Amino acid sequence: MILCIETSTAVCSVALVDKGDVIAVRESLDGQNHAEKITVFIDEMMEEARISYKELDAVAVSMGPGSYTGLRIGVSTAKGFCYALDRPLIAVDTLAAMAHGFLRQQTNGNGSELEVQSSKFIACPMIDARRMEVYSAFFNEKLERISETEAIIIDENSFSDLKDNHHLYLFGDGADKLASLFKDDEKITVVEKFHCSATYMATMAEESLVKKDFVDVAYFEPFYLKNFVPGIPKVKGL
Repeated sequence: MILCIETSTAVCSVALVDKGDVIAVRESLDGQNHAEKITVFIDEMMEEARISYKELDAVAVSMGPGSYTGLRIGVSTAKGFCYALDRPLIAVDTLAAMAHGFLRQQTNGNGSELEVQSSKFIACPMIDARRMEVYSAFFNEKLERISETEAIIIDENSFSDLKDNHHLYLFGDGADKLASLFKDDEKITVVEKFHCSATYMATMAEESLVKKDFVDVAYFEPFYLKNFVPGIPKVKGL
């Protein structure tokens, strides 16, 4: 039994996973109010599933990249539960989890047949990094990572080297702003309104639990990709 926490973007999402299956979920797309909602969501979800905290075997957290504040809230919450319950911590790559979620959404009822335009495609999960920049990594149709996670500035010439032999699927809150840019490109499909979810962490979290692939609760830090740069206070006198 794994508690999964996803707060790397504007979505606040928690899920309860039993042997790889999602048995309960709570999430909100309302914006960056994770600190107010996350523990409430977890309590509601545990009560709904009639699962006590002592029955948890591990806590999994989306490790980034993503929002600095969101990641801090998610990781600190996960660590709090790990310390209180004496349970191990699992870190799940946010972009990889998104790729798993995308593939799951593109399957039919029994999950055996893809409904994508090409059997040879590249999945490109994207997290918004403001303006035309995104955090992204590329995965093939077998969910094998074929690139490192990077901060990429997107323009009309992006992906020209990949389109020759593959169809590209762009998805995530970083991809929504690219719909008009690639609307006439037959080799690129922008899947709009795809958002992060703790449910997408289920398979990877279960695999880590079986393998006992845990991170150090005391020293683990989120993968920010970029250093946090505080903005200038907008309050007069500061």
